[in-house]
Amino acid sequence: MKIHNSMSKSKEEFEPMNSPEVKMYACGITVYDDCHIGHAKQAVTFDIIKRYLTYKGYKVTYVRNYTDVDDKIIARANQLGINALEYSQDRINEVDRVMHLLGVKDPDVMPKASENIENIIEFVSSLIEKGYAYPSERGDVYYSVKSFPGYGKLSKRNPDDMINGVRKDVEEGKKDPLDFALWKSAKEGEISWDSPWGKGRPGWHIECSAMNHRYLGEQIDIHGGGKDLIFPHHENEIAQTEALTGKRFAKYWIHNGLITIDGQKMSKSLGNSLTVKDALAKYNKEVIKYMLMQKHYSSTVDINDAEFLLAEKHMYYFYNTLNEINKILKVIPANSDAVNNEFLDKIEPDFVEAMDDDFNTAEAYANLFAIMKYLNTVIQDKKIEPQTKSNLLNAIKNKIINLYNILSVFEENPEEFIDDLKNKYLTKLNISVNEISDLISQRTEAKQNKDYAKADEIRNELDNKGIVLLDSKDGTVWNIKELQ
Repeated sequence: MKIHNSMSKSKEEFEPMNSPEVKMYACGITVYDDCHIGHAKQAVTFDIIKRYLTYKGYKVTYVRNYTDVDDKIIARANQLGINALEYSQDRINEVDRVMHLLGVKDPDVMPKASENIENIIEFVSSLIEKGYAYPSERGDVYYSVKSFPGYGKLSKRNPDDMINGVRKDVEEGKKDPLDFALWKSAKEGEISWDSPWGKGRPGWHIECSAMNHRYLGEQIDIHGGGKDLIFPHHENEIAQTEALTGKRFAKYWIHNGLITIDGQKMSKSLGNSLTVKDALAKYNKEVIKYMLMQKHYSSTVDINDAEFLLAEKHMYYFYNTLNEINKILKVIPANSDAVNNEFLDKIEPDFVEAMDDDFNTAEAYANLFAIMKYLNTVIQDKKIEPQTKSNLLNAIKNKIINLYNILSVFEENPEEFIDDLKNKYLTKLNISVNEISDLISQRTEAKQNKDYAKADEIRNELDNKGIVLLDSKDGTVWNIKELQ
């Protein structure tokens, strides 16, 4: 099993430090507003990684934090006239709610910065004692970047070159423009805690180092987050943690790709931010997750209506195939006879091969299309003995559901998924099931009366409304043109 390590910029064999235990930390959300689709990409990515590692037999402890003390949180709470922690807890509750609606499992530990103040103060005090940090006269504490020789090794930036990109007006109390705040002195109207340096609150970067240290220890196997966190957040975490422990902080660094909206970077200032709540109001949770993970986790995903339509079409195809299998199994249930089939035997090895290659969900989904194509061939093959067919279809269906649950899909009832999606499109097309059924009945009557012109007219009318018909010896069935 290989993982692309952002530190080495290459794929490396995955060998946990204390196998089968795996310690994994992913940086979570700063809860000043509703969580957006970029947060969903990160949450789904690391949920899948944990699911797959667990499938492989590892005992994973997964920590994802909440930043609940931050400049934006304080500003928003002050605007609303409420306590900052009261506001951030309300936001955390909402994040948890929508992540559950999305079908993302909770990490094993979900710590908050505000619950780790004592831990953070102890961490900062140790950095001061070791000479890596210093307090200012007004009660701020800064990390001395140049005191840590390895600074820049994750982002591949040279500290000497960074000086050109920082503000020239150095903050009061800083010894060097590159230094960053570990502890911020209290300002009027801000929430604060007592510390050896006076009242204040943690800086952003220190909280993840301190919480990693508390919940997972001095070293972890996997540290992750979005690519936007590589610098400065993860770079600063490395500097803080390795300065304290003298040991390599994380063995593997995993970074998921970011989100664009219609080709543009997602941004509140551009007015193109898509919240998870709004996405769930329009699309099924599995459609959203499929769209986010049909490409490799490290790829940028462009969100637009066409991509969502394609994702709905693909998920409809998958679920429709499963539903057709269920119909066959209702007539002839599978029995306990052993199923010998080469295609069936390859499904799990192919899935594992894809996921062992840096959690390649794109390849796993490509395999799924081939599986569904084979299933539809079996469904339509009249030469296969009925009981043999039921046994084979049931075995493959169970295999793909068990495996692709790891990708957080196929957790719904196929018939309900199909009906819900059809109803959504019928509303958009402004036509009802009763209208379609009535027109099909009129067409059947016209054909019985040999009025083929009338029958063709009705077919064309439905086609213009976005409904396609399929005639068979068992009667006429209809479908949504856009989903075909």
